[in-house]
Amino acid sequence: MAKIEKARIKDAPQIQQLINSFADNGEMLARPLSEIYENIRDFFVVREGDKVIACAAIHVNWSDLAEIKSVAVAEDSQRKGIGNRLIKACLKEAEGLGIPKVFCLTYKPDFFSTMGFSTVEKMTLPHKVWNECYRCPKFPNCDEVAMVSHMESDA
Repeated sequence: MAKIEKARIKDAPQIQQLINSFADNGEMLARPLSEIYENIRDFFVVREGDKVIACAAIHVNWSDLAEIKSVAVAEDSQRKGIGNRLIKACLKEAEGLGIPKVFCLTYKPDFFSTMGFSTVEKMTLPHKVWNECYRCPKFPNCDEVAMVSHMESDA
C-alpha cells in the first residue's frame, strides 16, 4: 500500500505538474508553482519511487475553517483508494488542529460525498470567498460545487 507523507520542497514541481495535468482537462483549477512552494506544508503526497503520483492539501482559512484542495491522483493510480486515504489524512490533520469545519470546492462532488461531505451554498463560506476566490479567473461565475464536512466534536 502506498505511503502518505508530508510533501517536501523538491516535490513542488511534480505536484504542480500533476495538478495542472487535470486543470488542462478542466477537472480542477491550475496552481502556479509559487503558490505550491508557499503552501508546501499544506500538502500530502504519495510517491512511487521518486515520482509523486498523488497529492492533496489542507489549508487553514480561519479559526474554524479549513479547505481541502488540489486533490489529484495520477490516472494510472486511480481506483486504488489513494484519494480516499489522502482526504482522510487531511481531515485527521484538521481534527488535530481543532478545526471544526472542512470544506472543498470541487468538480467531483460524488467522490467527496462518499467521504462524508455535504453540498452547501458557496456564500456560506465568506472567508474563502473574499480571501482567495476573488483572485480566481472564474470569479464570480464559479462552476465548482462547495461541500463541507463537520468534524466530530468532543463536546
